[in-house]
Amino acid sequence: MKHKDKLLSGMFVLALLGIICQVDLVDAADRQPGNRPNLIVIMVDDMGYAGVSCFGNPYFKTPEIDRLAAEGMKFTDFHSSGTVCSPTRAGLLTGRYQQRAGIEAVIHPVSDHPEHRKGLRRSENTFAELLKQAGYRTGLIGKWHQGYPHNSAEFHPDNHGFDTFVGYHSGNIDFISHVGDHVKHDWWHGRKETQETGYSTHLINQYALQFIKENQDQPFCLYLAHEAIHNPVQVPGDPVRRSEAEGWKRWKPTNEAERIEKFRGMTLPVDAGVGQIREFLIESGLDKNTFILFFSDNGPSRDFPSGSPKWRGAKGSVYEGGHRVPAIAWWPGKIQAGTEIDMPAISLDVMPTLLGIAHVDVPKDRPLDGVDLSPVLFQQKRIAERPLFWASLSNNGSRSEAMRQGLWKLVVLHPRAAPGTFENEKVELYRLDQDPGEKNNLSKQQPQQTSRMLKELKDWYQDTQKTATSQPGGWLKQGS
Repeated sequence: MKHKDKLLSGMFVLALLGIICQVDLVDAADRQPGNRPNLIVIMVDDMGYAGVSCFGNPYFKTPEIDRLAAEGMKFTDFHSSGTVCSPTRAGLLTGRYQQRAGIEAVIHPVSDHPEHRKGLRRSENTFAELLKQAGYRTGLIGKWHQGYPHNSAEFHPDNHGFDTFVGYHSGNIDFISHVGDHVKHDWWHGRKETQETGYSTHLINQYALQFIKENQDQPFCLYLAHEAIHNPVQVPGDPVRRSEAEGWKRWKPTNEAERIEKFRGMTLPVDAGVGQIREFLIESGLDKNTFILFFSDNGPSRDFPSGSPKWRGAKGSVYEGGHRVPAIAWWPGKIQAGTEIDMPAISLDVMPTLLGIAHVDVPKDRPLDGVDLSPVLFQQKRIAERPLFWASLSNNGSRSEAMRQGLWKLVVLHPRAAPGTFENEKVELYRLDQDPGEKNNLSKQQPQQTSRMLKELKDWYQDTQKTATSQPGGWLKQGS
């Protein structure tokens, strides 16, 4: 009996081990790269809240982006973490407030500007790095704007997890000549400068689709960073507006109709590119395993009327118009078609959402500021309320800050302050449900609410500075 008991006991242990192994194998299989969804992040440049027709564009239709929204989810309270290009991109890539990376302003093209020599350091964790380590093929097509490689080789995209890079390093390039805002040719395939004919939006569409096709048999993550609708103002067929020999020849409309026509002509190639990607995903059967997120890097520039009259401010402003942007999530069969969510979300949430969808662990050494939006996307659940913060530093060194707490919005301006400083503090408070246009300053009527939020805003900024990545240059360092 004892021998039989031992035999039965041994068989039970082996069976239990077998079950455990099977569970482990199932879990391992579920986490195999081949079973992980594809991820596409599409960011447009300088497009305000009403830049596309499904968000209220009154001038023309954007049928492909509208179709993406109709088949997916619209975020009506989505925000960029910055009010200009470089900061938002740093926050997007790292999932952390860009102040922690030391990138608060545009990485400026002029060599003696205080912000020119900054860039994304190798010490930062990007979503591309973590996904690449998990078996994803990663690609960046389009705009980088995270540091000029001639200042430091570490700023190059391939040092931040991207297997493929086709695009440019500067803030913008001539759509025809591909000369950057630093007045040097700026079109690259990896580290190879490439003289290539073509309208930049068409090229970005072409190489984005090529990346998807080449990597369709393995999990991929594509960061598609459009140049449009940023200046130079050029539609297909327009002349060169910037060259290395003659510099920048700015274009101004002769009337509003001409301005709208340029706006249309620069937007519709982006719309067409979105349609090309969607169509290929459906035809190839990849749509059921591909997540797309479309949004803008900040509010509207003064070139085009892409902003909404609902919101005050534009690009560079911490009022709603400077950072509330159109956002659409798409994944047939996973995201319920035709859904809309008015819950506040921010571009910092993109990285944790991508990692969550891909079953990739969040780094412990640099905790993320964003949150995983999966419950919102797939179950239409609202996540816990949290404060959101903005700190903007303009090209002339002027600062402004803002904080969102539920329905309350705090705005802090610094008129006539010395460049880079927080002098001359001017505080405003708004109740967004009653005053979405931020017209009625309640700071004097609500002194306690104002004081609480101001303290929390300052505490947040100080927290970002405690371990902020060191950067060369800067307004305050330059003056010391």
